Amino acid sequence: MATPDPKNDNTSNTEKDPAEWTTGGEPMTGAQGSYLKTLCEETGHEFDAGLSKADASILIDKLRGESDRVKAEG
Repeated sequence: MATPDPKNDNTSNTEKDPAEWTTGGEPMTGAQGSYLKTLCEETGHEFDAGLSKADASILIDKLRGESDRVKAEG
């Protein structure tokens, strides 16, 4: 039987839905808050410092799609 290759195994659990995070209800991290504030400024959205880790992650993903700077980097 072949040994699994974590670099090429697309059944990995490294990308979980934020709704399934065990710590998703905790306050967002400082890094999330800083990045989210920047994205909010770039996209014209209001920054909410009270978001949870999971909600911040979801909003970051959404705003990355709206940010002209992020689109240019991609």
